[in-house]
Amino acid sequence: MKSTQKNPRLRATLTGYGFVAPQLIFFAVFTIYPIFEGIRLSLFRSTAVENTFVGLENYINLFQDPVFVKSVLNTLFLVVVITVGNLILGLIISLAIFDKKNGYVSFVRSTFYLPVIVSTVVMAMVWKFLLNPANGLVNWYLTKASGKSINLLGNPNTVLWVIAFVTIVASVGTSIIMYVASMNGISTEMLEAAKVDGASKLKVCTKIVVPLVKPTTLYLSVTTIISILKLFVIIQLLSDGGPNNSSMTMMYYLYRNAFSYNKMYVASAVGVIMFVLAVLIALPQFISMNRKGGK
Repeated sequence: MKSTQKNPRLRATLTGYGFVAPQLIFFAVFTIYPIFEGIRLSLFRSTAVENTFVGLENYINLFQDPVFVKSVLNTLFLVVVITVGNLILGLIISLAIFDKKNGYVSFVRSTFYLPVIVSTVVMAMVWKFLLNPANGLVNWYLTKASGKSINLLGNPNTVLWVIAFVTIVASVGTSIIMYVASMNGISTEMLEAAKVDGASKLKVCTKIVVPLVKPTTLYLSVTTIISILKLFVIIQLLSDGGPNNSSMTMMYYLYRNAFSYNKMYVASAVGVIMFVLAVLIALPQFISMNRKGGK
C-alpha cells in the first residue's frame, strides 16, 4: 500500500486496470475461452460416451463433403456480390447527396438506414411474404410480366441472388452513413478550388472524393465480409439452405451440424475455419491503420 502511495503513476495504472477488469474478464470468458474450446473440440470426435482425439481428421472430412464445399462456394459468392454491391451502391448514393442541403441529406440517410435498425427477423419475414410463390406481390408481378409462374426462392439459380439483394437492401444504409460522414470531412476549399478550375462533378468525385474515402472503403469492406460470414437469419427464414443446398453457407452448415445433427466437433471445425478467414480478412485493416499511425 505504501509503495502505491509513493508512486502515483503505479497507482493510476492499477486504478485504470481496475476499471477495465470487468470488461476484460467478460471478454476472456465469452470470447477468448470459446475460441480455444472450439479449437479443442475440432480435434476430437465426440459421442455420447467418449471423446476420441482424431487430430485434423475432422478438417479433412469437411473438404471431402460436397455439401461443405458447396457451402464454401456459396459463401464466397455472397461475399463478392454483397460486398461489391454494398460498396458501389453506398458510394454512388453518398456521392449524389453529400454536397446537398443538410435537410435533404438527413432525409436520404434516414430512409436508407431504416432497414438497418429494423429487426432482421421482421425484415426477412416481410421479404418472404413478398416473395411467396402463391400470393407474394413480387412473384405476382413477375408472373404477370413473364406469363409463367416464377418462384425465386425455389429456383437454385436465383435463390442466392435474392439473398444477396435482400442483404444489400438491409445493410447499405450503414455504408451511406459512413461515406457521407467521411465526405463531410473533406476540405471544402479543395472542392471549391477544383470547381473554380473547371472540374465537373464527375471529375471532382472520381479524382478527389473517392481517393480520400479509401480508408472508409477498406473499413466497410472488412466489416461487410465478416458480417456475411456470419449471415444466418436471412437464410434460415427465406430458404432454409435450400433448394437442394443451393443457399447453404458455412454458417448455416455449422448450425445444421451443431443443432440438427448434434455433431459439435464438425461444427467446431467449421467455426475454426471461419475464424481463420475472419482474421485473414481483418489483417489488411490493422496493417493499414498501423502504417498510418506510424506516419
